[in-house]
Amino acid sequence: MDTNSTGKASATFWIISAFSLLWNGFGGYDYLMTRMRNIDYVTSATGGSRELAEEMLALVEGMPFFAQILWPLGVWSSVLGSLLLLARSRHAARVFALSLIAAAASFAFQMTVTMPAELDTPAMKVMPLVILGAIVLQWWFARRKTADGTLR
Repeated sequence: MDTNSTGKASATFWIISAFSLLWNGFGGYDYLMTRMRNIDYVTSATGGSRELAEEMLALVEGMPFFAQILWPLGVWSSVLGSLLLLARSRHAARVFALSLIAAAASFAFQMTVTMPAELDTPAMKVMPLVILGAIVLQWWFARRKTADGTLR
């Protein structure tokens, strides 16, 4: 149990919740840097090729409207879920569920897009699974903490 007789959350709860915010905060940073067309950031994320970074930004800008909505919905609902964990709100699990749905739909769309050969790497194929796995774990953690009374 992560609460003691005084109703305080354990140190483990706070560490996991803070790590959740750091993980999802990086996702928010990545989204902002990409959408603001920060060429230096995108160049570093694409292996140092400025031409490849420009191609990647063109792909992002060419996404259909629904995909342009799903990506930020997945990212920012994960950030909100982390903040709700830190606020000990029982609504964190629902917000992580929304993030999971949006991220899964966004990644499903991305699988239909032809990527530049230089970016079509095993790591680029595995990362969406890592992200989805992280969201599932955060959703599970929030549900568990709601059930045991840590989140209220």
